[in-house]
Amino acid sequence: MLLEIGLLVASLFLILLAAELFTNSIEWAGHKLRLSEGVVGSVLAAVGTALPETIIPIVAVLFGSGGEHSEAIGIGAILGAPFMLATLAMFVTGAAVFAYRKRRAAGVTLNISHEVLGRDLRYFFIAYAVAVVAAFVGMRAVQIFIAIALVGLYVFYLYQHATEGGAVTTVDHEAMPLHFHRRSADPMLSLISLQIVAALAIMVGGAYYFVQSISALAGSLGVPALVLALIVAPIATELPEKFNSVLWVRKGKDTLSLGNITGAMVFQSCLPVTFGILFTQWAISSDNIDGFVSAFIAIGSGLMIFGTMAIRKRLTASMLIIGGFWYVVFMSYVLLRNTLF
Repeated sequence: MLLEIGLLVASLFLILLAAELFTNSIEWAGHKLRLSEGVVGSVLAAVGTALPETIIPIVAVLFGSGGEHSEAIGIGAILGAPFMLATLAMFVTGAAVFAYRKRRAAGVTLNISHEVLGRDLRYFFIAYAVAVVAAFVGMRAVQIFIAIALVGLYVFYLYQHATEGGAVTTVDHEAMPLHFHRRSADPMLSLISLQIVAALAIMVGGAYYFVQSISALAGSLGVPALVLALIVAPIATELPEKFNSVLWVRKGKDTLSLGNITGAMVFQSCLPVTFGILFTQWAISSDNIDGFVSAFIAIGSGLMIFGTMAIRKRLTASMLIIGGFWYVVFMSYVLLRNTLF
């Protein structure tokens, strides 16, 4: 048991190290290429912080490193990420806004681009709802069509972000030097690219051992592997990077902060889900029902938070904190279901 826990902790450390390297280099790449905050926050940073949850199911399913639990771990990681983003990540960001309210010009109200975030959430709701519907479709040809459509939807999402205007992103040079060249105030793009490649390589290795440790722990604890992956994977691999959102909130960069989360929600509801539809038994069953319940809660939490934003024409810390309520609801459901049934 101790060896399995040690392997889990070590693999998580590698994944988080890789995610930090990747996010750091991505923000520098956005600065060097003079990309807008919408592109950096909702696309580059979001994809960077979502990569661990994407690589884990790929490693689990294609390489079978989780043994008999491989598919369950893959589905759990795929469905757990959007749920965590729509609930716990929103709560953490809302709590940060409230904590820094006295040093923020806007107080508890977020100074955001409604156009950027509204577009992100529309894409998320459409993509994730379609992905859930695919689990009820028995025809394989229809599921493949849905998978292709989700990829196309994400490509169009990228196109819209790439063609819009907006403020060019800036880097806080003192707070965020490039890790591969910390003494340089303006590192070369080639060095930034090298850090991106190194981060991806470390992340793949960490994901491989993470899947193995989750499978071993599930057997030792007698806990379903899907539930363990659903809860542990997104918290351990994505939530720490979402503390970038906390730092951006503190600096008043609210569009970057929320775009980091909503952009990751779009990514997770399109590409990892597409992988799940194509390479797993993407159908609701007694073995994976917890994962699909989390999907319904993620959609509900997002609709409540951003539906309120659309009505009130503003977004406040208290509205984001609602996400924490839905996270507690799901955790209570999982505990009761796996205890009583």
